[in-house]
Amino acid sequence: MNSQYMIKPMIQTPDSDPNHSRRRFVFGASAMLALMSIPYPKNAIANALSQSLSQLSGKVFDLSIDYKMVNFTGKSARATVVNQLLPAPLLRWKEGETVTLRVKNNLDHDSSIHWHGIILPTEMDGVPGFSFDGIKPGETFEYQFTVQQSGTYWYHSHSGYQEQTGLFGAIVIDPATPDPVIYDRDYVIMLSDWSDEAPENIYAKLKKQADYYNYRERTVMDFFSDVDKNGLANTWNARSMWNNARMSDRDISDVTGSTYTYLMNGNPPQQGWQGLFELGDKVRLRFINSSAMTIFDVRIPGLKMTVVASDGQNIQPVSVDEFRIGVAETYDVVIEPEVDNAYCIFAQSIDRTGFTVGNLTSDPSLHSPIPPMDPRPVLGHSDMGMDMSDMDMSGMDHSKMAMGGGDMSGMDHSKMAMGGGDMSGMDHSKMAMGGGDMSSMDHSKMAMGGGDMSGMDHSKMAMGGGDMSGMEHSKMAMDAAKATVSGLGLAGFGSNNEIKHIDTEFGPQVDMRADAPKSGLHDPGIGLRDHQQQFNRKVLTYGDIKGLHPTYDTRQPSREIQLHLTGNMNRYMWSVNGVKFMDAAPLEFEYGERLRITLVNDTMMTHPMHLHGMWSELETGDPDFIPRKHTVLVQPGSKISYLVTADAKGQWAYHCHLLFHMPGMFRKVVVK
Repeated sequence: MNSQYMIKPMIQTPDSDPNHSRRRFVFGASAMLALMSIPYPKNAIANALSQSLSQLSGKVFDLSIDYKMVNFTGKSARATVVNQLLPAPLLRWKEGETVTLRVKNNLDHDSSIHWHGIILPTEMDGVPGFSFDGIKPGETFEYQFTVQQSGTYWYHSHSGYQEQTGLFGAIVIDPATPDPVIYDRDYVIMLSDWSDEAPENIYAKLKKQADYYNYRERTVMDFFSDVDKNGLANTWNARSMWNNARMSDRDISDVTGSTYTYLMNGNPPQQGWQGLFELGDKVRLRFINSSAMTIFDVRIPGLKMTVVASDGQNIQPVSVDEFRIGVAETYDVVIEPEVDNAYCIFAQSIDRTGFTVGNLTSDPSLHSPIPPMDPRPVLGHSDMGMDMSDMDMSGMDHSKMAMGGGDMSGMDHSKMAMGGGDMSGMDHSKMAMGGGDMSSMDHSKMAMGGGDMSGMDHSKMAMGGGDMSGMEHSKMAMDAAKATVSGLGLAGFGSNNEIKHIDTEFGPQVDMRADAPKSGLHDPGIGLRDHQQQFNRKVLTYGDIKGLHPTYDTRQPSREIQLHLTGNMNRYMWSVNGVKFMDAAPLEFEYGERLRITLVNDTMMTHPMHLHGMWSELETGDPDFIPRKHTVLVQPGSKISYLVTADAKGQWAYHCHLLFHMPGMFRKVVVK
């Protein structure tokens, strides 16, 4: 199926903007607004990318890494740029061609460029210490490789904190065969976060005080509000549980809008980015999250989005109202806007401390209203890995159900208040505790608290995603050293049904372990879970994604690797299996083998995990159309799995793509 393109170059000059004298323009082409459109025949040369990103195309590219003073916030700060631009130039390649990229480093320290998501030889991957020595000051390194794929990707530094200071750019690879996606106009939307603070200072502050940038911790007024809603005893118990664990249910992002300004194609929200369309246009938007630490939730009020690609790979089209895009992920969507209208491209940070916007319009004089941010999210028990929804408890001896270590055989179940409430109307036959059948349970022996349960409706007692803020937490320790899901029939992924915590996960470097992690496949994520009911907005989940083409490697995995994403938030320590990168042995893959990687998130943070050099084939339930990704978002207290074909020899990086998590949550992968 042939794509139909329309060539509509954007002619942009500040002088043509009547409000130019009242605006603050950021340097470079990325800051200018599109003001007019010149249509060309639809069968003209296929190139409809927005000129709001400076584009380079061909087979040979010369890139220069430099410093530049920029102003996104009202004061000047030093950025790291490519060819004097932030974002760096958009690179346009062709599948099947060999590209040469000559990168000169004009900085006063080493630099590098990693081609994110690109399948290439290990020596071209651009990770200092793994695939090459880095690019020394004043030197030029020549990357050369054959392009084996098509789609939307990006590139960034893998040296120090240069990614935070602006060294990132987009890559669009045209397919060698006709594109299955039909569209008339094509825009790249790069989302990023900027701080005037030096990233070294940000990291130092986090190491001293992990919640330094969190200005949304619970207050005295929040306490009284909870008391009014849940009662004093329940509120006190809930707060005590969080305090004893040294955790906060408001701990969504490490670095927030208190220091970050969020950018769209290099434009701060007060200025915005603008793109044009004409009557009948199908517009392809290529979203790239090139931020250092910020996960975004994206929507276009008034427009449905058809998701057609994930991480550069075509998928079966999915119609949604919004989607979450983790750091380093990419999504392509197609929209059909109505002429004589304007639409807001709205990207809000996961913690709701800021946003960035674009204006998509058929008339430069029309501007869409900016919607309010959604309510700020609050973490719950399922985000702590305490979700029991996958457990089959039909054969469980409930007389031994300790939930914290004690024997409950002598408990008077008629008094099970779970916080003091009256349960006299409770239907015990429906008490699933998240999915298990307890119809044969002797409830007359079930105490757990002190109240009358005879009228309680157990169907409301989820213990697997519901609100447990009023629960008696002092009786529900779920200590990781004692609790286990072995033998409880926890529905896992693949053939591995048991969550295993190893010795290295116990110690001061780890402050939480998820013993009943939920599957992350159908979870929209913290802050998005009720949007279908609350706002009638369909949110994309990984479970919605199926590859457009049949699964490439249909072999079953010969082995499985379970990795735990671990940390101590209070001390700002991050690791894998409780071991930081500097102390960890490499992961070894055998060349050609098919294996399953299971990730268990033992933290309450969302981690985007990136494996270099090989595809991560996400197991979404349909083995015939497994989607290929390069970055996988792992929800708090959850699990997810994907298949890997170890078809690339060499040394590869494998890490969380949150910049300040990367020093610890990192592994070397050796394919031999």
